[in-house]
Amino acid sequence: MAIRICALDDLKPGKALRVKIGDHALAIVRTPSGDVKALDDKCSHGEISLSEGFVDDKTIECWAHGAKFELDTGKPLSLPAYEPVATYEVLIENDEIFVEYED
Repeated sequence: MAIRICALDDLKPGKALRVKIGDHALAIVRTPSGDVKALDDKCSHGEISLSEGFVDDKTIECWAHGAKFELDTGKPLSLPAYEPVATYEVLIENDEIFVEYED
């Protein structure tokens, strides 16, 4: 089911937003070039919020230990993380961000 997150203008390029859906936290990321991605908001290396990390066009980097994750797949690109994080489909309709999420 598609869940409305926020208006596109509420998420600035190069930033990420932590969103809770029930008990599950997601990081909604807007790349510097304007693409919007969604992934679990917990580094697979530790209990660290990825939405507080550093965003570029292809990756998000955990601020605590420097593990980088591919935004499209959730695949870890650097240690200390070696497990991927889940990613979710993002839809933009009428300048609103929606995420496909099943509980």
